[in-house]
Amino acid sequence: MNKKPNLKDVAKVAGVSAITVSRVLSNPDKVSEKLRAKVEQAVHEIGYIRNHAASALASRRSGVIAVIIPSLSNIVFNDVLQGIYSAVKQHHLQVVLGDCHYSPLEEEKLIATLLSQSPEGFILTGTDQTDYARKLLKQSGIPIVQLMELSDCPIDMNIGFSHFNAGVDITNHLLQKGYRKLGFLGARMDTRTQQRLAGFKKAIADFKQPCQSYVVTTTQSSSIRLGGQLLQAVMAESQGQCDAVFCCNDDLALGALFETKRMNLKVPSDIAICGFNDLEASALVEPAITSVASPRFEMGQQAVELLMTASGEDKTHKPPIDIGYRIVERAST
Repeated sequence: MNKKPNLKDVAKVAGVSAITVSRVLSNPDKVSEKLRAKVEQAVHEIGYIRNHAASALASRRSGVIAVIIPSLSNIVFNDVLQGIYSAVKQHHLQVVLGDCHYSPLEEEKLIATLLSQSPEGFILTGTDQTDYARKLLKQSGIPIVQLMELSDCPIDMNIGFSHFNAGVDITNHLLQKGYRKLGFLGARMDTRTQQRLAGFKKAIADFKQPCQSYVVTTTQSSSIRLGGQLLQAVMAESQGQCDAVFCCNDDLALGALFETKRMNLKVPSDIAICGFNDLEASALVEPAITSVASPRFEMGQQAVELLMTASGEDKTHKPPIDIGYRIVERAST
C-alpha cells in the first residue's frame, strides 16, 4: 500500500523545512506569496491531507468555522451562505456546514457534533436554540453569532432584523392602500414566521378604521403549490371577501398569484398579494409581487467579520446589529 504523505514529505518536495510547511499551512497570510505557492504546489503534487484535529491541538486553531442553517433547499439561506463563503476566503478558513431541518433537537445534536471539531467560531440561524444547546455554546469559549433575527439576550453576538416590525410595516402598507379585509397565509410556522404573524395582528389591532382579518396557517413545509391551497382556504373562510393577503414568504405569494388566475381574480383590483424575502422570481412574474427584502448576503459577510473581530484583539461586548429591511412595492399591491 502507498504510504500516506506527511508533513516531512511536503517539506522534502518543496525544498523547505517541516516547520516552514507548518507555518505556511497554519498562517498563510503571514508568509510570502512565493513561499506559499511553493508549499501549495508540493501539497497538491503528493496529495497531502492536513490533519486539522492535530493542528488544532498544537496551535489552538482549526482553520474552520461551524455554520448551521434550517434548510439547504431554501434559497433564502443560500443567500446567507454565499455571503459567509465570500467572507471566509479572505481569512483562509473553511466552513463546516450543518442542516438542522428546522428541528431544535436536531440543531442541538449538530451543535455538539460540530463543537467536537474545535471550530474557531460558530454561526447559527435564529435565536431559539434549546437551553442545552445554549449551554454548550456558552461553555465552548469561542465567538458565536446568531443571525436572521434580533434577540434581547443573544448567546454572544447577534445580527438580523425585526420580523415583527416587518410584519407590522407590510400590513400597514396594505391598509394604507385601502384594503380592509386582509388575510395572512403562513406555512411551517417557525419563530420568524410567528413574529411576522404577530406583526400582522398588531397592525390590524392598531388600525383606526374598521377592518377584518383572516389567518390561515399550516405546519407543512412551504411551497408554491401550498400557496395556492392556502389562498383557496382564506377565500373560503372569508366567503370570497378577502381583498389582500400577506404571505409569510415569496413561495406562498407566487402560489397565491398563480391561483388567482385559476379563480379568475384580478391582481391587485380584486385582491392584493405581498410576500416576504424578495426572491428573484417575485420581480419577474406578472404582476410583479410586493415583498419585504433584507440584505441576506451582507448579513452572512458581517457574521464572519464579527467572528474574526471577536477572535482577535477586540474582546468588547457588541450589541445586536439591526441590519434592517425594506418594503419593495410592486404591481401586486
